[in-house]
Amino acid sequence: MSSDPSHLPALVCGLAFVLGAGFGAVAQRANFCTMGAVADIVTFGDWRRMRMWLLAIAVAIAGVAALQAAGQLDSAKSIYTGARVPWLSMLVGGLTFGFGMVLGSGCGNKTLVRLGGGNLKSLVVLVFIAISAYMTLRGAFAPWRANGLDPVRFDLSALGAATSDLPALAAAVGAGAAAKLWLPLVVALGLAAWVFADRGFRATPAMIVGGVLIGALVVAGWYVSGHVGYLAEDPATLEEKFIATNSGRAESFSFIGPAAYLLELLLFWTDATRVLTFGIAALLGVIVGSAAMALATRTFRWEGFASVEDVANHVVGGILMGFGGVTALGCTIGQGLTGISTLAAGSFVALAAIIAGAVAAMKFQLWRLERAV
Repeated sequence: MSSDPSHLPALVCGLAFVLGAGFGAVAQRANFCTMGAVADIVTFGDWRRMRMWLLAIAVAIAGVAALQAAGQLDSAKSIYTGARVPWLSMLVGGLTFGFGMVLGSGCGNKTLVRLGGGNLKSLVVLVFIAISAYMTLRGAFAPWRANGLDPVRFDLSALGAATSDLPALAAAVGAGAAAKLWLPLVVALGLAAWVFADRGFRATPAMIVGGVLIGALVVAGWYVSGHVGYLAEDPATLEEKFIATNSGRAESFSFIGPAAYLLELLLFWTDATRVLTFGIAALLGVIVGSAAMALATRTFRWEGFASVEDVANHVVGGILMGFGGVTALGCTIGQGLTGISTLAAGSFVALAAIIAGAVAAMKFQLWRLERAV
């Protein structure tokens, strides 16, 4: 690595944009959507899109384990694996986000992908996600999160674990340091075996390719942020530094916090302390990649709201997703893929809560529909 790191912010953000564009293009082409996967199960009993999502998780887990074994990444230097797990924040945030993504017709990732495909409803959702997320980070919602939810934590260091990822917990209870190598592979292979056990899924090459590519892009994001953009000693401070990340730590794809930081960047454009970051660049890349794929496949369509109720649902959905995504430290991608790829215990709590919130919202909508009839 060059002793002059001045080129690294542009390099990290440029690579993040390219990876985000790939993510958006693949998600657009393969119809990759967590909410859609849950809806398929609840409505039709169809698990194929869920298997695609789980395949992406399996690839991401295996890839992150490989990066760590090669010394290219230390997931302990991320926001997900701290020994003190804010489980209440992740539970409440996950439930709120899951409910909101149903009202908003998709999670943060799907909102960006739909926007790239010409859906103007998703633009409104994104704006309200950004406003609500910023309010949860630094505004009116922040005291609820910081004072009411975040202090309630499990301290896993009491078990002897330095971090909250499953390999560290397994090692702390006697599995040995080798758990860091074999446990991620066991989980990844187990998931992959279950995914491919279904004949219907094996007959959908687009979903298989989509799952593999999405998982690989998450791994690539970790590599860019956690290795390419990592300085063991910043010449200015003599401390380690992760270049161009809002968290100041290693990151991969996540879209709720970056939406807030994009809003901040646009509002305070002339403030030199507000800069383009990995998360913002990846978010913009997803929109561009999705738009390019939609145009290339001739599926780009302008779409607007059908009714006042439709507007209200999407506005409320965006607000709930903004609050929930920040409170839970991530969305279906930020926790459900990026966080889970580190096998962080808190990510499993957040993911389970997101799915539960989505199912509850779908049941609620079905109940309302039945009452209307």
